[in-house]
This record gives sequence, C-alpha cells and structure tokens, in this order.
Amino acid sequence: MRPMWSGGISFGLIYIPVNLFTATEEIALDLDLLSKKDKAPIRYARIDTKSGKEVAWKDVVKGFEFNKGDYVILEDEDFDKVEIHRSKTIEIECFVKESDIDSKYYEKPYYLEPADGAEKTYALFAKALQKSKKVGVAEFVFKNKEHLCVLKFDGDILILNQLRYDTQIRDIKGLNLPKSFDVKEKELDLAMDLIEKMTEKFEPGQFQDDYINGLKKVIEAKSKNKTVKVDKDAKQPKATNMDELMESLKKSLENVKTNK
Repeated sequence: MRPMWSGGISFGLIYIPVNLFTATEEIALDLDLLSKKDKAPIRYARIDTKSGKEVAWKDVVKGFEFNKGDYVILEDEDFDKVEIHRSKTIEIECFVKESDIDSKYYEKPYYLEPADGAEKTYALFAKALQKSKKVGVAEFVFKNKEHLCVLKFDGDILILNQLRYDTQIRDIKGLNLPKSFDVKEKELDLAMDLIEKMTEKFEPGQFQDDYINGLKKVIEAKSKNKTVKVDKDAKQPKATNMDELMESLKKSLENVKTNK
C-alpha cells in the first residue's frame, strides 16, 4: 500500500514520524453510464462556460471567488503556505476516555505506521495509550482541510479515527419525534428481555453485503439471457400496532428461544 499522507504525531515534546493509510475500501459494483439507444459509454466533459469548448485536465486550476466573477487562482504550493507545521503534524490536544465520544462524531478510520527509525517512539506511545485506556484527541490537515481525529491503539497498530466537528452535526429540530418516552413497565420489561436474549459478541466477519451479492447474481443471469426470479410474495413489514405490541414482544421472545 502507498501512504495517503506522511507527517508525524506531536505528543508533548515528542514527535513520531508516521505514514497514514486508509483502513477501509468501498465495496460497490463499477456501473458505467450508457446511451439507451446504442449502449455507447457516456463521457463527461469539462466545458469552458465562455468559449463552450472542452478544457483538458492539465489546463484546469482551482480558484476562489472573492467577488462576483473575480477569482484568486490557487497553485498546489499555496496550500502548503498556510502553515507547514499544521500540514504535516497530527497535534494531540488532550486525552479522553473513548466512551466519552458520541458515535455520531466518528467518520472514517485510517491506519498509522511508523516511518523508518520511529519504531521505538511509536511503540512507546501505543503502549501508553493502551495502558491508560485513553484515546488522544488531535487535529491535522489532510487534503487541504483540517480534521478532528482521535488516536487509539488497536491490537498491533495505531488507528486514527477521523471525527466530524460539532458544527457538522445537524440539529434535530423539525424532526417528528415522540413527545414523551413514558412507556408501560410490562412492555419495557419484555423489550429488555428480548434485547438480553439477542445479545451476543459482535463478530464483523459474519456480516456481508447481501445486496451487492444479489446484484451480482442478477447481472450474471442477465448476461446469460436467463430470467431473474423475483419473490412476489415478499411484502414490506407493517408497522406494529400499539394494541398488538405486547403480543408481538412475546412472540419475538419465543422465536429467539426457538432459534437458539
């Protein structure tokens, strides 16, 4: 793998050179857009709005409109002029309990490996995080944008989890939410019992993208001019009626006991 970013972790007066790699990959089918008439691939063009002519990638630049119609052109080196220290440093601001961070702030994980010669300081920092049971909260510049993140030690490697800033979290005002969360005690007891019966250790390997796998089967069938069978009896589940709630909870518990 090639690193997406190279810099270092700033921890007090300690600086640990690291390389950053994406820890995830998108699993999707590569679908092309075609003309319905002759199945020819559709090509996207970069059109100059003044001349109407297509512009080659080498002639495309980035610009910021500071007044209507007036742009400042930014070259690649301009992005590094902001502050070279900020653009190359994951600067730890503080340490917190991982449980203190709400899950809605997590955005994307990355792997961090030590650069050549930084193995010992990397190992020291990783073990200190593990023993303290804390994560480091930091900020760093990546892809010409500053990001909030947390660093944690996970088994054999330091993980950088990119976070959303609080200003990126939308307000819940305007959503149609229950006016009251007061529920009947018996219903709550049954719901808690159902949760307990369905509780098990999380094993991510047991889950897979069934939709993508199903779509592959559809594509394979169509490529062989075979008919794609659809389960016409499959229906969208109906919302549970409040009058049926107790009975539905009891049946759910029975099903869980039967399947285990």
